[in-house]
Amino acid sequence: MSWLRRHPLPWLVVVFVVVGSLATASRADAGGATFLGAPLALVGIFPVLLQRPRGWVVAVSGLCVGAYFIAGYGPGPIFFVLPAVTFAVGLSLPLRRWVGWAIGGAALAVTGIMLNPDPPGSGSQAGQGPPWWSGGPDGHGPSLESDLSIWQAIGQVAIIAACGAVATALRARNEARAQRQRRVVSDERVRMAADLHDGVGHGLAVIAMQAGAALHVLDRDPEAARRNLEAIRSESKESLDLLRRQLARLTDAGPDAGSAPRTPEHGLADLPALVERVRTGGLEVSLRIEAESVPAEAARAAYAVVQEGLTNVLRHAGASRAEVSVVSLSGAEMVVTVRDDGRGSDIPSVERNSGMGIVGMRSRVEELGGTLEAGPEVRGFRLRASIPLSGSSADSAEGLA
Repeated sequence: MSWLRRHPLPWLVVVFVVVGSLATASRADAGGATFLGAPLALVGIFPVLLQRPRGWVVAVSGLCVGAYFIAGYGPGPIFFVLPAVTFAVGLSLPLRRWVGWAIGGAALAVTGIMLNPDPPGSGSQAGQGPPWWSGGPDGHGPSLESDLSIWQAIGQVAIIAACGAVATALRARNEARAQRQRRVVSDERVRMAADLHDGVGHGLAVIAMQAGAALHVLDRDPEAARRNLEAIRSESKESLDLLRRQLARLTDAGPDAGSAPRTPEHGLADLPALVERVRTGGLEVSLRIEAESVPAEAARAAYAVVQEGLTNVLRHAGASRAEVSVVSLSGAEMVVTVRDDGRGSDIPSVERNSGMGIVGMRSRVEELGGTLEAGPEVRGFRLRASIPLSGSSADSAEGLA
């Protein structure tokens, strides 16, 4: 029974229509067809119980409504059948897949209303009343019964159209909400993947450099090799912790992923430790920080830029020295620069064509209204990010002691 709706409202509608139609049929004498009223109403209204009704069920409901009136039954809950079915189908299907069937169903219902042999108020025996095209008592001009049938047909079409329009609007709103939720999930996954690339990629680059330095001095300076191995142990532990946290969040990402606990973010205060880890591997790195009261988002972006810049130096540049500077200009802009004396080659094609690396850093900086430039110099490679600081609140500022 999973193909039936579990919500109680459609079931209440079915009960109301069937019981009301049964009461209407019991008061009528439709030429021996009295028993047809409730079954026609049941077949017509049944599609509202379906989880995913097809478009053609609207035409079937319209046929049942038309047959109901042709059988000679008067107005009653039967008028709710086609609007309710149209609403249910409109919520389940795109407009193009049901509107044609709805027009056909409405035409069948209107035909039945117009051909009703015993319209309301005729005062005649069932099946013997004047049809809608008959004249008044003198045989000339429209009769009261024909006027009522016409207005009933117009009202039925108007209600069907209104229900279809409301259902289409609700479906569009639900689809837009679902699309927004999917976009939030996708953006969160991309952000976590970028964080994973930044943290783990940097850790692996430092580990590779430390391992190379340890092998180089292993025989002649065991103490230096020990320091390198301790740095590898520390860096690998941090990278593994980051990997576990990010993978746990990645597998649990859903509509509420944005509110899930986030991995602790680094800021400017963590730059000295970052640089020190790189120095222990043998790369000479100078650090200059001249910035105060930096907003938290800008501080996190600056840390990420420095981390990515140093990672690229370790992986691609073949440099012996790197310079890192973080300078606040008049409190309105912060400039982050990472420069090395390596080969100065262009950005690797893997990073240029992916969402990570330099491309990911540029996107992160541009989200804050800043710019990022990366390219070779006469000697070496330079990464420069300009991050605006204006417009931030004091509560989000990160001060440097």
